[in-house]
Amino acid sequence: MTGPLPDPFADQPDWAPQPPKPIEIVPATGGVELRGRRVSIGLPGLGWRGDLRADERVVQSSRTYVPVIPEHEWYRAESEQVEVFAPLIPVERVWVERVATAPEFAVPQAEPSLRLVSLDAPSHRAPTPVFETDSVVGRRVVHMDDGTERRDLRAVTETYSGTDGDICVRVTPELEWYRWAWRGQPPTTLEVPVHLLWIE
Repeated sequence: MTGPLPDPFADQPDWAPQPPKPIEIVPATGGVELRGRRVSIGLPGLGWRGDLRADERVVQSSRTYVPVIPEHEWYRAESEQVEVFAPLIPVERVWVERVATAPEFAVPQAEPSLRLVSLDAPSHRAPTPVFETDSVVGRRVVHMDDGTERRDLRAVTETYSGTDGDICVRVTPELEWYRWAWRGQPPTTLEVPVHLLWIE
């Protein structure tokens, strides 16, 4: 036998799931739907503020504005059916998060400790495996479950050794994460093996 031996695992999928689709950030001046979407506000060259949700555009005196609400207030308003104050932000100062249409399958490279970005628009990092992060409590995570992306989750623990010996993190839906703050009601959580979780 002179050739190399065939790889018996060549046509088998990898044990690790593919990363979730990345978040892309687009100007609200485009035709994107806004109600309930995560947004960032700010000015190019100055800075950006996130963890906000938007409502539909409002036109006043021929100018277009977007009602913007802190994310915890948006969840409270939707869950409790209460009115909350939403300042009107000029549409050109609002940027919308949306899930990209395709995942990024770039070859992972070691990121330098300093990452430079443009100040022309808000930026968002590519999804990061939870096992590569220092801290996860309170972070937005994506649970990759058999190729399905489960989003709008928050981590409620750091990594720990689960009952079956897996390294795990407990997660909860964002609504319950925020309800925990405004009612003090502990959330229901799900134990997820760390290799199935990504920081969004």
